[in-house]
Order: sequence, then structure tokens, then C-alpha cells
Amino acid sequence: MQATRRDTAVAQDSPYRYQELADFITRLVESATLLPGSRAPSLRQISRERGTSLATALKAYRLLEDRGVLEARPQSGFYVAGNTRARLEAPAISKPPSSPRTVSLSSVVLRLFEYASDPSLVPLGCAVPSPDLLAAGRLDRLLAKAARNRGVERNRYTVPKGDRVLRVELARRAPRWGGTLSPEDLVLTCGCTEALTLALQALSRPGDTIAIESPTYFGLLHTIEVLNLKALELPTDPLSGVDPEALEQALQTRSVTACLFSSSFNNPLGCTPSDERKLELLRLLGKHRVPLIEDDIYGDIFFGQRRPTPFNALDPAADVIYCSSFSKTVAPGYRTGWIAPGRHMQRVLERKMAFTLSGLPLPQSALAEYLASGGYDRHLRRIRAIFRDNLERMSQAVGRFFPQGTRVSRPSGGFVLWVELPKRIDTRELFGLALEHGICFAPGDVFSSTKRYGHCMRLSCGTPWSAGIERALETLGHLVRDALEAR
Repeated sequence: MQATRRDTAVAQDSPYRYQELADFITRLVESATLLPGSRAPSLRQISRERGTSLATALKAYRLLEDRGVLEARPQSGFYVAGNTRARLEAPAISKPPSSPRTVSLSSVVLRLFEYASDPSLVPLGCAVPSPDLLAAGRLDRLLAKAARNRGVERNRYTVPKGDRVLRVELARRAPRWGGTLSPEDLVLTCGCTEALTLALQALSRPGDTIAIESPTYFGLLHTIEVLNLKALELPTDPLSGVDPEALEQALQTRSVTACLFSSSFNNPLGCTPSDERKLELLRLLGKHRVPLIEDDIYGDIFFGQRRPTPFNALDPAADVIYCSSFSKTVAPGYRTGWIAPGRHMQRVLERKMAFTLSGLPLPQSALAEYLASGGYDRHLRRIRAIFRDNLERMSQAVGRFFPQGTRVSRPSGGFVLWVELPKRIDTRELFGLALEHGICFAPGDVFSSTKRYGHCMRLSCGTPWSAGIERALETLGHLVRDALEAR
């Protein structure tokens, strides 16, 4: 009889059942039913009690391990992590309007960048790592070496695709996440922003509709606005990403020219779709012949055992344009990114030549040597630990200082935190008050074409933790509480 029930559970397990199980365990931890350091139910116990297969239970526990909720101990099982984040609820699943909208955020985004670059403000606004955490010294020495030894040779245009040695090193890294790329598949760009812009230009014309996550990075919205495109925001789960059913409905009822999704640690939610969900999204896009632009700029900043697999690696035959850069990991000032356009290579190259012709030869040469030396991987191991600790500390501080009802995202990579406040709060007003106290953050309404999320904020965790940052969060918490009392 037991075998029959177990077989039935295996047969009935849905592709997302492990996520449901992971959410159940997370609720037990948040409610203090499972305390930090305590042993989690065994795989056999939880699969029996929840009616799932052992494989589903193991997948759920591995997901919780990636999120930092559980930790595996050899020969002992799984335990609740001792340094679990502040146990606030995750943000609600977004419910944006179901029709495309024009974007009008340029002036707001430009002002926000100016404030975020002000060194006199506590830097919680701009998602750029602190120079103190980056490998600028090592890269500068390699740059100086390239200038001394090959300066004359490098003082010329590269081919439009960029420095071949760097493209070789990037192609060599692709198998680490299951991808297969050759140097000729890649075009070096001026950061990920140019890569995404080239992709949008290659696929669309003014007036076309681009389906995006909601909320999404305001720099992307700015690009959509400048290119005179429309944005169709899709409901997005703060843990698992875009809702496949919402995407299918949009593809059936709307004229969507292309989709633009993050494959790892969406900015600002920090969500990462599972491989199963990514494959489901690709299946829907293939069915309706809609291409995908993939933003993987945060992919190397993962906290689990395995780097998330990009869309283009899961299905190499899919119509995917892959974009990334070094700006979030090692060298924002070098402005070096890349794009793998797939079947759209010719259109991308034509636009690359029209706007910037080629990249910066000396920085590209220095980055190539940095990758070849193994320095990049050592650097990544260091900053992953720092960013994970920063997110943990900031989540705990928000839990201590912010009012009841506050929700916080649970990213398993990257270095941004999405905070959802009680809906009576207007973070645009709060932003002005914070500036008076010397604090910069990103108000939530800039992450939507419809200016939604006015009660939310994004906090950057890219600066080393300090007493000053903790005091800034305490001040923000007081400002939020005062605003609530005044309403």
C-alpha cells in the first residue's frame, strides 16, 4: 500500500511542486516552527507527509540551500541555516496592467543617476558595486602593462566584434553554465546597456511592444522609451519570475515583438526562474515565434553551489539574444559587455558599426589577461561572500527598523534588495526626506512604465557593511514610521 501511495505521488508531481514544497518549508522557518540550527525534516519524512516524490523533496531542499534557508551537513541531513535573513514576508506577486504602455521616465532616471553618483550620500541608490570591493588595482596594472607593451598597436580600431582574445576567453567560460559559444558568436559592447539596446534595435521598430518583467530595471525602461517602443509588463513572482500563463495570454492576445527577461537575479526583485520555468517560457515563445532578449548581467554573482543556467544554454536552438557585462562584477568603469546575437548577428553588427564602430582595445586586452590568469574567478568567490553577507545584514536591519507589514525580497544572488512597504507610504516623498538626511535609495515607481510600486524601494547592497549604513537604515525606518503616523 505504501508503495502505491508513493508511486501515485511521483505520478502526480507537477513541474513546480518542488517550489510549493520549498515555500512550505520557508513558512515553517519564518513562523519559528523550525528554528535556526535545528534539523529539517528528513527527505523521506517530508515526502511522505506532503505526498511528493523523494526527487521532488530533494529538489526543494536544494533550492532552499541555494536561497540560504537550509544548509546540508554531510552524513547528517539538512539543517535550518544559522544566519537566516530577517523573517519578513516576501513581496507580493506583481499584477501590472495587461495592456502595453508608453514609457516616460527619462528625466526622473537622469536625476536619480545624479543623486546615486553623489559621494556625499549614503550609497543605497545605484546598483553599482563599491570600488573598494572590485579588482581595480589588479586590472589597472594589467591595463598599464598593455599600454606599455602594446600601446601603439592598440591605439587603433578593433574589428566591430571587438578584441578576439577577450572573445576567446568569454567563449571558454560558456561551458561552466552549460553553454556552447565560439569567439565568432560574440560581439563586445559598451556595457550591457549597449548590448540590450543593440538587441532591441535589431528586433523591433518604433511603436512595437516589448514584454518585460514587472518590476524591472529602470535603465531598461529608459532604453525602451528612447527607442520609442511600448512596454508590456507581465506579472512576476518575487521568487520564481515571470508567470508562464500570463505570458501565454499576452502572446495570444497582444502583438508582442520580443520579450526581455533576466535569466538570473532580476533587478530589482532578485528572482531567478527555475530551469523548468525557463524551458516553459522558451516553449511558449517558440510556439508564437517571438524572440527573447536575455539579460544575464548578475549571473556570476550566485550564492548557491551552481550558477543559474541561462535561457540560451537550456535550448541552443531557441531564438535568444544573450547579453551580459563585467559592470556588476569587476569593472564598471571599463564599460565592457558582450552580446551573443545568434541568428541576428548581421543586424546587430550593422547597428554596432553605425553607433560605436568598435570597443576600447586596451581595457578589452587587460580583461582578457585577467580572465586567462584565473584572477576573475578568485575575485568572484570573494565578492559573492561579501554580497551575501551584505544582503543578510540589510534584511535583518530592515526587519529591526522598519514597521510591521514590511516585506523584503529573498535574492539568492546579486546585491539588490526590494522592500515593499505598507501601501500608505509614498516612496517618492520619502526619497526627498531621505536626501535631506544624506541618504539615497531608488524609489519604486521608477521600476514600472505605469509608475506602480510607489510604496516600494530598492536598496543597493554593493557597499561594504558599516555602522554608517546601519544608521542610514535606522533613519529610513524612522522616516517610514513617521510617514505612517502622519497619514
